[in-house]
Amino acid sequence: MSAQGPHGAGLIAGEIPLTDVIARLRRDRPVFHSEADLQHSFARALWELAPAIQSRLEVRQPLAETDGAEHLDLMCIGPKARTAVEFKYFTARWSGAAGPLGEEYALASHAATDLGRLGFVTDIARLERYCTDPNQNGLALLLTNDRTLWTPPKDGARETRDAAFRIHEGRTLTGELLWGGGDYRPNTRTLRGTYPLIWQPYSLQEGPRGEFRYVSTWVAP
Repeated sequence: MSAQGPHGAGLIAGEIPLTDVIARLRRDRPVFHSEADLQHSFARALWELAPAIQSRLEVRQPLAETDGAEHLDLMCIGPKARTAVEFKYFTARWSGAAGPLGEEYALASHAATDLGRLGFVTDIARLERYCTDPNQNGLALLLTNDRTLWTPPKDGARETRDAAFRIHEGRTLTGELLWGGGDYRPNTRTLRGTYPLIWQPYSLQEGPRGEFRYVSTWVAP
């Protein structure tokens, strides 16, 4: 498994590049109130750009090994292919007006960046489980205004328990990732693919923590 699939790098449901959807989102929604707001807005932008792609939110995914289930954030169904999408919207405290409507936002701080990194890596691992059909790829997308997520740690910085889960610019995720060096096995994640991380600008708002960036990875069958 690799980050490149038969539908190309960055094609949603085999039809449209992610960059086109991001550009549409950025124009109308430079900031989101919540992760659910991001999910809904992404699905709407996708429909506006590619009406042939159907979007389904919170799609149940059975887990045969546990007889349980997980829920996929978004399934994009095209005429010939599908894309499973997982979202993360990790915010630092920011408030202000944004967008063409001058809409007011008051974002809270998630604070626990280690859990934010764990959540993003977990999304990639889940997508590797979901994307077994040759006509379905996966997309993990994280949007944030917390610069500590995209900034590499300083030289000589103390190693943290989430060191293997760092997702800063230029990092590559692959193989077995151990939490705290392996002292808490429930947080171990193993990735079959190799995922280089390249952060992209999303929007720039006024005031501290007003810079938003996103990172995305593609999961192939």
